[in-house]
Amino acid sequence: MRAALERWLLAAWQRDSGWLLPLRPLAALYAVAAARRRRTACAGAAALPVLVVGNITVGGSGKTPLLIAIAERLVADGWRPGVVSRGYGGRARRYPLAVDESTAPAECGDEPRLIAERTGLPVVVDPNRSAAVAALAARGDVDIVLSDDGLQHYAMARTVELAVVDGERQFGNARLLPAGPLREPLSRLDEVDWVVINGGQPCPAAPQAVAMKLAAGALRPLNSAARNRPLAAGSAVHAVAAIGNPQRFADTLADCGYQVALHSAADHAELTLAQLRFNDRLPVVITEKDAVKLSEQTVAALIAPLWVLPVSAELTEHFWQQLSERLGAPPQPPLRINP
Repeated sequence: MRAALERWLLAAWQRDSGWLLPLRPLAALYAVAAARRRRTACAGAAALPVLVVGNITVGGSGKTPLLIAIAERLVADGWRPGVVSRGYGGRARRYPLAVDESTAPAECGDEPRLIAERTGLPVVVDPNRSAAVAALAARGDVDIVLSDDGLQHYAMARTVELAVVDGERQFGNARLLPAGPLREPLSRLDEVDWVVINGGQPCPAAPQAVAMKLAAGALRPLNSAARNRPLAAGSAVHAVAAIGNPQRFADTLADCGYQVALHSAADHAELTLAQLRFNDRLPVVITEKDAVKLSEQTVAALIAPLWVLPVSAELTEHFWQQLSERLGAPPQPPLRINP
């Protein structure tokens, strides 16, 4: 039900449906509240450089793959990154919460857990991102912080801002919530350091945007049925996704040559066995974000082959050079690592 409601609302924003007209006064109130929140936020000086990867729309845009790519590049350049996140969908008993591969997604959220698995870097979750930054700074082995989302979290000081845009949906009807998908006005894009367009068409609202594409990696088997039965090129598969833009996931699989039947769930939802079980027993492919939430019992109970598709963000070398110049050289000598 929630997934269907999300799709219906996103479609209405894209079409600028007539029934949205009565919501425009609420959008005006939202604009006033957002502007006031920004004016009254008190961001002190950050203990470390902070690079924010966020967006100005609701729904998935590709922030997490971009953050992972930036983290990997920074490590290659000699930096020691750490990551902070709100931890959407997770409920910890106390914050800040340090996240690693053993942390339950129910505590930290799916995206922080995925980032920890993919990068092996320190990840800290806290609804108060400033507190999360301070926790990383206190470790003594981090010299730059990446914030997964947080463009609108103005209490957190930041050094660099990147706004990620879904190149297919872009900004819908370009109206603020709830009459449209915008968290902030389009003018906010003029203030960030880079606008990054994830696939799709050129963006008139950001003509100087950096192009990004998500490249599919090799499918990884998740259960014994998949390990015992290789997935042949051109196979028919069920694609099951609880992400912001499930259609992009299906399109990526189709581009890899598979015949795809898409089944979507609400963003951040935990997939159940019933959602992964089909009468035809065709192979099932899920996203990395969904894979980190699956229980061992669900994986073991599924008879059909279960696969996960990793993706990586790809950007031009020119962008990486610009980012390196913007950040400068990493601190020397290396930071002391606390015992």
